[in-house]
Amino acid sequence: MSTARTISQALADAAKFEKNHGFYFIPETGVPGFPGAGDAPVPFFSYAEIERRSVQIGAALQELGLRKGDRVALILPTNDDFIFAFLGAIRAGIIPVPIYPPLGLGQLQTYLENTRHIVARAGCKMLLTSQKVKLLLGSVQSGTKELEQVVAIEQLRTANGTFRETKVELSDVAFLQFTSGSTSRPKGVTLTHEALSNNIESIMGPGIASTSDDVGISWLPLYHDMGLIGFVLAPLYWKIKVANMSPLLFLKRPATWFHAFTKYQGTIAFAPNFAFALSVKRVKQAELEGVDLSTWRVAGCGAEPIRAEALEGFANAFASVGFRKEALLPSYGMAESSLAISFTEHSEGLKTLTVNGPRLWSEGSAETVNDDHEDAMRLVSCGKPFPKHAFNIFAGDDLKSESPLGEGKVGEIRIQGPSLMTGYWDDEEKTREVFAGKFLRTGDLGFIHDRNLYICGRSKEVIIVHGRNYYPQDIEWESSKVDGVRKGNVIAFGARDITGKDPDRERVVVAAEVQDAAQLDRTESIATQIRKIVQEGLALTIDEVVLLKSGTLPKTSSGKLQRAKTRELYERGELAERKSVRDESKLELVKNVAKSQLEYFKLAVLGGRKKKD
Repeated sequence: MSTARTISQALADAAKFEKNHGFYFIPETGVPGFPGAGDAPVPFFSYAEIERRSVQIGAALQELGLRKGDRVALILPTNDDFIFAFLGAIRAGIIPVPIYPPLGLGQLQTYLENTRHIVARAGCKMLLTSQKVKLLLGSVQSGTKELEQVVAIEQLRTANGTFRETKVELSDVAFLQFTSGSTSRPKGVTLTHEALSNNIESIMGPGIASTSDDVGISWLPLYHDMGLIGFVLAPLYWKIKVANMSPLLFLKRPATWFHAFTKYQGTIAFAPNFAFALSVKRVKQAELEGVDLSTWRVAGCGAEPIRAEALEGFANAFASVGFRKEALLPSYGMAESSLAISFTEHSEGLKTLTVNGPRLWSEGSAETVNDDHEDAMRLVSCGKPFPKHAFNIFAGDDLKSESPLGEGKVGEIRIQGPSLMTGYWDDEEKTREVFAGKFLRTGDLGFIHDRNLYICGRSKEVIIVHGRNYYPQDIEWESSKVDGVRKGNVIAFGARDITGKDPDRERVVVAAEVQDAAQLDRTESIATQIRKIVQEGLALTIDEVVLLKSGTLPKTSSGKLQRAKTRELYERGELAERKSVRDESKLELVKNVAKSQLEYFKLAVLGGRKKKD
């Protein structure tokens, strides 16, 4: 399995596999046979059928005028449509650009602006979406110069054009993965077939020792790297089965994740830290009837800061239905490295290191201490680098990555290896900035201990008070412990003094969503408790606590909190007045929807922008 292959080659190989492997698509009603689920059938597509469907879509895209190297934006709400279209584009040598679908009509204008940015930056000639979403995208087409047509997937499902084989090389661009934009405008990560093949080899080989007998269970969105590469492309290369469900189904009923494991005897799943904590909080005992998690051998965790307490709580809560703590596999990755950078060793379980917190913050030095030390702080190991890959720690001003810092010293994590992107699409300046010598700058802070990597935070988000560094994740974790605060929905940041009294000092601000509207009547009490718990846990004084309604804090399409955006809103005096997604002005919403639909109908009547010859 070590020979590098294009995605097209991997799909052709999988289609010939003698076993009937492929994808299950769990309906929104849940997994049949479990409490609360309906009896809707679960569609299954073998790899042979997936290849046939993808060739059909690829031929339709060719008939519509797309050629090798052209970019097509994909805004497809259902997983089956997305997979067939994504692979169909790649089979034809067309470069797909996944974009998250509108998750509702809230903050529609922001969504349309972000979509226009991605479509324009990628130079997409076509946008493929559903008929319902298409009605909302008129302003995207009219406001984007290169975009020639917006096409509904419904009209391609029954297309019967003739597919023209296109030679795809390992060095060709496979697709553009736009970053989630948690700290800046989304950038188009350019991934070749070779980089993806190398990363998948590292993940499935030495990473988790996968075989074709494995079964993946995933609710992760396919428009982001963990879901797309981890649970579409990697299974394709390794010819394993996957049971796929929508993120909304997981969020609505997390127990469905466990039901799928039991039904299909799942062995592998990955999820962000919040999903493990949410499962403990939301899965009821009655929903565990008939659940068996004993086959779950790899429970990967990544994409956001990993908390030992969350993973340990998950292991303890579900040990009674067969979950083994040894399955836990913390990991580290980023889109610029295709997906993964490092894993802990599979079957080793959670590994933590206890360090002196104040010394870590003030001196950037990881001094190990006993768990009962008064300043103890536990950090989770993200493992060692993959074969043929490397990471190291450098000072921020080491522009050529010439002098790695010693073990236990905090600095910027930098990476190198054959999984790296070729650069940011159509952005030479950002590409130059992200490389320092032979290493790629991750922007994350961390240190190495016994060859294992430990993450501290983002370099741009560190809060500096009296010369001492504080990581916002630690402040947020402490604040989330307060009764009435919505866990996982807290943002801490340093900001300039908007009062003008002390403009040279960085203020420490905590913005937190409350659990429900009733908690807004006790904001003073909640704010007091946040100040107290942060002071006791981190010896840090909070200058201001901003309490907000549920759904108010800005997030990326993948659900990551946007600290930079929150700080910007605060400094403009707009954070406290920000409406939640649910409370967005109905009048403004109607205006935005009407404007987009008017643009759509105008383009439909007038024929839209003429395609170039």
